[in-house]
Amino acid sequence: MKAFIDEHRDAYGVEPICRVLPIAPSTYHEHAARKADPSRVPARERRDIELAQEIRRVFAENFAVYGVRKVWRQMLRERFVVARCTVERLMRGMGLQGVIRGKPMRTTVQDKTAPCPLDHVNRVFHAPAPNMLWVSDFTYVSTWTGFVYVAFVIDVYARRIVGWRVSRTAHAGFVLDALEQALHERRPVHRGGLVHHSDRGSQGGFNRSSQHLGGGRCDGWSAAFGSGFAGEVSFAWPAWGSPP
Repeated sequence: MKAFIDEHRDAYGVEPICRVLPIAPSTYHEHAARKADPSRVPARERRDIELAQEIRRVFAENFAVYGVRKVWRQMLRERFVVARCTVERLMRGMGLQGVIRGKPMRTTVQDKTAPCPLDHVNRVFHAPAPNMLWVSDFTYVSTWTGFVYVAFVIDVYARRIVGWRVSRTAHAGFVLDALEQALHERRPVHRGGLVHHSDRGSQGGFNRSSQHLGGGRCDGWSAAFGSGFAGEVSFAWPAWGSPP
């Protein structure tokens, strides 16, 4: 933002640009003064600069394989007084990441070329009553015998998990089972109907529309639910309750 103001200040002036951008002129002038006089930089920022150099050195000396915990412990051995969260924050800002054993897992892979049904929620995750808006996702947990995938459905009003399932493989069936459990337990009959929302991503087999409604019910609902992960979508159950 400061670079943008520097580029256009001669043409428009600092104050007019700051009125358009959500920034106070005093904030811009203070950053400009700190750049001209490093002694005005806050103590924390100066310490972050010094620690960042040491963190980068420790990371490089250990073949760029150390993660946050090992970098932090090495700095403690070198008599640096620093918190683990500080090392984590600075490493994240510098884009430094240790080597992870095993194959990294990703449960959500965005595919913007995939067809994406309409979104009934519009990023407003609030509900005035139970069984009006459910959101779902699935993640993985590392165990000694391998990865375990967990799917869950949350009632936005109560912030409570109303359905969940665990599986050794990420297939559409176990995601659907979580929704079926929620429908069986809650049996939503709210007058305004129930909206179910899932995130935007693409997994193998999750590529069918979960937004398709036909004849007052969700057409092919049991096979289509897994496709909620093919795009940030939501679909509405009819007001009379769960599908047959």
